[in-house]
Amino acid sequence: MSQEVSLHQRRRPPTVHELDGIPWLRLLNSSERERAMASLVVGDAMRGDYVCRVGRPVTYWFGLVEGLLKMSADNADGLTMTFTGVPPGGWFGEGTAMKREPYRYNIQALRKSLVAGLPIDTFHWLLDHSIGFNRFVMNQLNERLAQFIAAREIDRMANPDVRVARSLAALFNPVLYPAVGEVLRITQQELAYIVGLSRQRVNEALAALEAHKAISVEYGGVRVLDLQALRNSMFTQAQAANGSAARRSRRSTPAAVLDGAVDASGASIQIA
Repeated sequence: MSQEVSLHQRRRPPTVHELDGIPWLRLLNSSERERAMASLVVGDAMRGDYVCRVGRPVTYWFGLVEGLLKMSADNADGLTMTFTGVPPGGWFGEGTAMKREPYRYNIQALRKSLVAGLPIDTFHWLLDHSIGFNRFVMNQLNERLAQFIAAREIDRMANPDVRVARSLAALFNPVLYPAVGEVLRITQQELAYIVGLSRQRVNEALAALEAHKAISVEYGGVRVLDLQALRNSMFTQAQAANGSAARRSRRSTPAAVLDGAVDASGASIQIA
């Protein structure tokens, strides 16, 4: 039995609290909102579960209420290329849903996640009847285009610090992921999956970004201090030099908070 079927079997109506985590509902009028709420379902995706897979037909427009997902595809050589992560509050696949075409990417849970789904027919009904919903989807498409242009640029960057900075900036996007706010909950290993670097190298990049005061690594979270600095393509020369100095200092400092994606027992802990 496929993982998608298993997730589908675990679907249920959302609670009032879970509905509060769906940003576009508040843009609908009362009759539109009632129709959408009657159709919405949620389900628990376990770590490794696929929410959607390449080649499968679209049946829902999906969003993330809690947890963390990644969007990826396999290339001709059989290697997995990750496009982006999806933090809480993010809705994705509107282009696929609008065209009713098979998925061209995989969406997979990096940890236990609560996924919401709006049936494709209700999605199209809202497109036909709701100005507020159309504006939300239009903004999504616009931001998504900018995100994938940036992702293409990131793939060509040799500087790992810049790759981590840009990837974090994408995860803090206030339009695509309004539920994230200023603090992102993510492990070093999860960020490594998204960026395509080793956990150790991601840790070094986080130290460089913190030294540059672009982020603050806190217990239980990574706080963004300067989103524009994370997005800035000029984060290369002086910052890279500062980052190298920070990494040299870090190597001589035992067991700082950035060292640990594991605790004393070897279990994974959260850095964000």
